[in-house]
Amino acid sequence: MTDTQTFFKSAFSVDNVIFGFDDSDLKVMLIKRGEEPYAGQWALPGDLVYPNEDLDTAAERVLEKMAGLTDVYLEQVRTFGAVDRHPLGRVITVVYFSLVKIARYNMISTSAMAKSVHWMSVQKVQEAKNLAFDHNEIFDVCFQRLQRQVRSRPIGFELLPPKFTLTELQHLYESVLQTELDKRNFRKKILSMKILIDLDELQEGVAHRPAKLYKFDRDRYDRAVADGMSFELKESKPKKDTEPKTLASHF
Repeated sequence: MTDTQTFFKSAFSVDNVIFGFDDSDLKVMLIKRGEEPYAGQWALPGDLVYPNEDLDTAAERVLEKMAGLTDVYLEQVRTFGAVDRHPLGRVITVVYFSLVKIARYNMISTSAMAKSVHWMSVQKVQEAKNLAFDHNEIFDVCFQRLQRQVRSRPIGFELLPPKFTLTELQHLYESVLQTELDKRNFRKKILSMKILIDLDELQEGVAHRPAKLYKFDRDRYDRAVADGMSFELKESKPKKDTEPKTLASHF
């Protein structure tokens, strides 16, 4: 006869993978853990789910306490439940994913579990591969989802300021796809979609020749999708980066 009590000894947690874009660099939010296990190590913001809260509430609580973020749209990605993923016992985690504008948030941690919170370069996280728990695997799964989604719908616009240049837009897509895009072809493709509004404005306060500013028109995009528009972008070659990077050298 099965002892049903053994099925009630597992804990649930939530982990958040929050991407942001800043200075032509795609970043992910990480915390430096202030408690064991893995004290002092970088990790995704996450915590156990309290007995009196649902999963979405827990994910929102984690972001507010660990990073001071509120009103963040969260999309549930998948569940990770390897038996040995947590050193203190069986913990099944539900992972959430989101995109935010870095400039919009001033991150302050009020949680003892997070000594500090920072935006880390996605490329440096990929190279270091030393996040706590199984967070490298969780990060990889969410980054792959971002790469798939950015090819099929304009989620990248969520990472840009309301007004942006075509160069800024191209840098964003190159950062997400980790490849170089042909400038001429990229602009031709984007402009042919007719999902941008030319603001008839130029950049101000720049040392170089000011570029034209645009904004994203979601209504036009929705109509274009209904008509069968493809958002697929052609890639050229992967970006090359010969300089070794680690998370430790980031600060």
